[in-house]
Amino acid sequence: MALLINLCIQSQPTLYTSLRHATIFKTSASLTSTSRISSSVKANINAFTTNNLIIEQLPPRRSGNYQPSNWDFDFVQSLQNEYAEEKYIKRCGVLKEQVKMLLDEEVKPLSQLELINDLLRLGVSYHFHDKIESILSRIYQGHKGSRNDKDLYATALEFRLLRQHGFDVSQDVFDCFKDGKGDFKPNLWKDTKGMLHLYEASFLLNEHESTLESAREFACKCLEKNLDDKGIDQELAILVQHALELPLHWRMLRLEAKWFIDIYEKRADRNPTLLEFAKLDFNVVQATHLDDLKYTSRWWKSTRLAENLTFARDRLVENFFWTIGVIFDPQHGYCRRMSTKVNALITTIDDIYDVYGTLDELKLFTDAVERWDIEAIDQLPDYMKICYFALYNYVNEMACNAAEDHGIHPIHYMKKAWADICKTYLQEAKWYHSGYVPTLQEYLENAWISISAPVILVHAYFFVTKPIKKEALVCLDKYHNIIRCSAMILRLADDLGTSSDELKRGDVPKSIQCYMNEAGVSEEEAREYIKYLIGETWKRMNKERLANSPFSQTFIEIAMNLGRMAQCMYQHGDGHGHSNFHTKERIRKLLFEPIGHSYTQIKHN
Repeated sequence: MALLINLCIQSQPTLYTSLRHATIFKTSASLTSTSRISSSVKANINAFTTNNLIIEQLPPRRSGNYQPSNWDFDFVQSLQNEYAEEKYIKRCGVLKEQVKMLLDEEVKPLSQLELINDLLRLGVSYHFHDKIESILSRIYQGHKGSRNDKDLYATALEFRLLRQHGFDVSQDVFDCFKDGKGDFKPNLWKDTKGMLHLYEASFLLNEHESTLESAREFACKCLEKNLDDKGIDQELAILVQHALELPLHWRMLRLEAKWFIDIYEKRADRNPTLLEFAKLDFNVVQATHLDDLKYTSRWWKSTRLAENLTFARDRLVENFFWTIGVIFDPQHGYCRRMSTKVNALITTIDDIYDVYGTLDELKLFTDAVERWDIEAIDQLPDYMKICYFALYNYVNEMACNAAEDHGIHPIHYMKKAWADICKTYLQEAKWYHSGYVPTLQEYLENAWISISAPVILVHAYFFVTKPIKKEALVCLDKYHNIIRCSAMILRLADDLGTSSDELKRGDVPKSIQCYMNEAGVSEEEAREYIKYLIGETWKRMNKERLANSPFSQTFIEIAMNLGRMAQCMYQHGDGHGHSNFHTKERIRKLLFEPIGHSYTQIKHN
């Protein structure tokens, strides 16, 4: 089959810019050798920049049958958000001080915990981090060694908030709600509110915490039973249904904030100041996110990867959506912008390995990435040259920017992460071409890297961390457990959402099929087992969160949020590759629709 790649004269600026970028890294001793470009490379680039079509005789290619982007460049660039204006930012500041006074006024521990819970769920707790930590620390100190005389609701709420903020609270606080046999007392089922908070608290469990395991099972059964009760409070019923669909601890924070603002507005005990602040803050932060998206949209268009590699998914907005799930705080715009670039490159390279490249070509590309040398481009077919230039240039650029900030050049860690993911992509390609079905363990040992979490988190570490600790760099290089847990949740959630589609187009068996083949079970049973593995991995993630770590709390939260975002994106199928209805609705509400505005009211240039 002949592939026609139309790299016309319009692509010259991008390609020549890429060449210039490839030579700007002479300031780093570790990169000086990469700035040389051979005559053969120049000849290849010159071939790109003619008015003629380049015709390559290539073997038949698979297709992912991906649809075009739902959000084109012109649409994104046309959007405006009035909440970037100074008057809204000033009003937000006034409301913030008033809400802070609410925290100062509350003196009863339960009232303070309820207010903190509302701040968290409304998405504004990041404004009051130090104050919240101080309050919880005081409650924790008073909690230690004291007899628990609180009801189930107060106990579960306190337990969840303390553990969520890194305080090592024992599961034994729930022993007083057990009978002589060690089971939870049957009469507790009537307390729907207490059951709901016990259920939510149980997802903060670590490995081998049997009380919390029992609590989850007991609470789940009670809540499902109580939902059938026609007399249940409807506001409470909505919260219960929401929790049973996906627990709060596993939810994407920003979407949860948007959802809970609507719930809070209907509450009889709502605080008008807090409600106004939550709405206005959401809109102001959304304006910041839109500015970040416009920047990354312009970058993506400048790469021309979408128009030149048409077999790959054009998912710039979805890739940006991931970054909001990982770190939404407005002050971390640089991390979102750079992480979106990383995500877009991952998506493109993934499709080269999964959809388009031949096995021989994939071996060449893997070798080029391992060498991390501009000279390696000589060996690549033309379509791969475009992608390799983008990868090489932009990762080097990110590394140099990070080196200026930290005084430590991170290119070793970044290029190692890219080499590792390409090697695992290649392994999957070899399995596919040989027809080999790996065992589940074989598959997962490779797939927790091929899912891209190590690449994402290694880069994110340098985008948010100051100062850099040598101990942390060692752990980063070896992929610390917090990275491995995040990666495993991402892998398993992805497989639950995408494996059927990927098998249809022709791909290596995923965890579900590997387990079906190995254990001789049905697809339904295999899916349940994968869901069980996700739960087990969250236990280890929770333990890592409480353990002494060389990483900052911000980085740990990023790792946990990546797992949450995975369960959001693949909750209803392949929300990334095929951008289903649920993903489109979530993106629209989170990025394009301020609270108080309908979609048709959004301003365009």
